[in-house]
Amino acid sequence: MIEVGRVCVKLAGRDAGKKAIIVEKIDNNYVLIDGQTRRRKCNVSHLEPLKTLLKIKKGASHNEVVREFKTLGMEIIETKPKKSTAKPLKKRKSQEKSKKEIKTEEEKKTKTIKKKTPTKKSAKNVKKKST
Repeated sequence: MIEVGRVCVKLAGRDAGKKAIIVEKIDNNYVLIDGQTRRRKCNVSHLEPLKTLLKIKKGASHNEVVREFKTLGMEIIETKPKKSTAKPLKKRKSQEKSKKEIKTEEEKKTKTIKKKTPTKKSAKNVKKKST
């Protein structure tokens, strides 16, 4: 029952309930499908074959599959592929650290360091150490 040109209904996945044509048999468990579903490799157990068999070549293009679906009176909604956009560049950690280091150095320069005056206890400790 599983052969090139067989119309099937997809049972599982996001395309469940949609009709597809077997375009190519990959092995005993997997086939390549196209039609109302996305063109992709599919497990045979996720397909329900119908009685209809269309005459298409092995590895037929999407346009040929659309033409065959129109002969059956079924519609295929064409979707446009999304345009790829450039990925944002990541900032390097070393550059971020160097910016932070520069900021801390500038802050150190601007701050004035107050000298501590010796307290009575520290003055006594200084005298003891010197003797």
